[in-house]
Amino acid sequence: MIKIAYHPVYAHPLPAGHRFPMLKYELIPAQLLHEGTIEERNLFAPEPTNEENIITTHDAKYWRQLKELTLPYQEQRRIGFPLDAQLVEREIRIAQGTIDGAIYAQQNGIAFNVAGGTHHAGSNWGEGFCLLNDQAIAANYLLNNELAKRILIVDLDVHQGNGTAQIFENEDRVFTFSMHGDKNFPFRKEKSDLDVPLADGTTDDEFLHILNEKLPLIIQKHQPDFVFYLSGVDVLESDKLGKLALSKAACKQRDQIVFENCIKAGLPVQVSMGGGYSEDIKVIVDAHCNTFRTAFDLIS
Repeated sequence: MIKIAYHPVYAHPLPAGHRFPMLKYELIPAQLLHEGTIEERNLFAPEPTNEENIITTHDAKYWRQLKELTLPYQEQRRIGFPLDAQLVEREIRIAQGTIDGAIYAQQNGIAFNVAGGTHHAGSNWGEGFCLLNDQAIAANYLLNNELAKRILIVDLDVHQGNGTAQIFENEDRVFTFSMHGDKNFPFRKEKSDLDVPLADGTTDDEFLHILNEKLPLIIQKHQPDFVFYLSGVDVLESDKLGKLALSKAACKQRDQIVFENCIKAGLPVQVSMGGGYSEDIKVIVDAHCNTFRTAFDLIS
């Protein structure tokens, strides 16, 4: 059975008028339940992760400042919203949801976190709405507990996974692959193992051609035994922040390419949702739901 991490704190409210669409985290599971793609038994509510898991990936001083709500104002501005206790709880539950999802994926092939994909959080900084890097924490958990030997992180959010790249820059067991907008945030990029910078206005055919070409070669060369997939839908043409020009159909096809390559290679995959900033919340939710639908269609 495909398991999906979700907790009500995922939809933690932010100041009125904030552009980050937290509402989607309630609407995604509600839509999937309504249409019958999933049942209640597919969902699980993660507990907060423990400090050991966090400081294996993040600097202990940075974590202490988050926990004690003493992070300097300038660093809170870099994150993009004011720090509070519920926001920190949200991040540590997301991290545990991705750890649990990785274990479920090893049992069932694919698992999801309704939130996550917090790839801008580096070892000692938060940025771009990200405090703690859920997939990096989960990757280190698998490695440190000898549950995986070689890991591939496939980041197809429109923004480079700079935090993930920095965390694993000296870790040969983790291969970081990021396809992202070249002239988009973050404007200071880190170096992934493979970065594919995309021009503004990149279309369906070009994006899918590159992914079809690169991903099988990476799997063949790196020989991972686990995959983390960040499936941001801010690649859509309708996205306010994305600058690419993908259709919803191509975004779904992107997901299918990732899942089919993982299934073909016998690789378990944990999926975190990442970004999505289209004007119409229905577009965001439907595009994210397509990722779930595609996986369920392939696994069932």
